[in-house]
Amino acid sequence: MTITTMTSREFNQDASKAKRAASEGPVFITDRGRPAHVLLTIEAYRRLVGREGSIGELLSMPPGAEDIELPLDKIEISLKVPEFD
Repeated sequence: MTITTMTSREFNQDASKAKRAASEGPVFITDRGRPAHVLLTIEAYRRLVGREGSIGELLSMPPGAEDIELPLDKIEISLKVPEFD
């Protein structure tokens, strides 16, 4: 799967290029340097919304990528509750 990024201007000037890229994977379209839209083929979209499961499962890596390890550091959070008189 190839992920392509293009600016809104590039998308507007060459939508055909974006559609061709979408056949290889998602196309992120940026607006002022920030991702604003994602272009998918209808098949990819249907796979995404047609699957049942948790949001974590829907956003997870594709099959075969489960052996990738992501080291996470443990953090401690302490909250102070304000006292009101």
